[in-house]
Amino acid sequence: MPWPSRKRDKGAVADKKEPDAKIAKTEEETSDQEEEEKSAKPPAGSSKSGWKNWKKAKESESGGEESKITYCHWLLKSEPESRLEKGVDVKFSVDDLKAQPNQTTCWDGVRNYQARNFLRAMKLGQQAFFYHSNCKEPGIVAIVKIVKEAYPDHTQFDQKDPHYDSTSRKENPKWSMVDVQFVRMTKRFIPLSELKAHHLAHKADGGPLKDMMLFTRQRLSIQPLTQEQFDFVLSLEEERPH
Repeated sequence: MPWPSRKRDKGAVADKKEPDAKIAKTEEETSDQEEEEKSAKPPAGSSKSGWKNWKKAKESESGGEESKITYCHWLLKSEPESRLEKGVDVKFSVDDLKAQPNQTTCWDGVRNYQARNFLRAMKLGQQAFFYHSNCKEPGIVAIVKIVKEAYPDHTQFDQKDPHYDSTSRKENPKWSMVDVQFVRMTKRFIPLSELKAHHLAHKADGGPLKDMMLFTRQRLSIQPLTQEQFDFVLSLEEERPH
């Protein structure tokens, strides 16, 4: 029996509790062909060092050297509250993941080309934040890791699945998924509101979250993170919530 879908790409709504965020175009406003042309592998590039005390600590650890980095971590959105899509409940919380055999599941149902390409770029062992989305209080709740790299998403061929795609062929599947495994809960819940406050501060002074896709492409359910972004967010575990 297929796992509940984690798909939130087409027709998605902006996360609740984010009244100031600009509402991005829904993916369904862009044709599949346009998305295919615009989508690409996660871009490489360099980002500035961290921010305030975190910045000083990271510079001390690295001897002040900066290195070229790529997107090597991820943020995966999933809905912890019940929502029916074509009669199927797409709810999947971190507790649902922990209840799976070996605390492992496939991450299926992605139907956006850019998000699909991010899935295909994931490497074995890379870590991702498990993010509760489209709920009363969205935010990061856990860390997972990639335990199987991209392979064809079985739900695209299942006519009973809400994400069935009649245009996809088994000899050349359009959609992919990966397998993820629970690693641990974050030491505390890191809410969207807190991440947004850092994002706005970093936009002003060049910190690592200034270009975080959670705010620049918030509708994507699969989002890449640089090493600095991942490290900075992880450092928030040790801070008291504001």
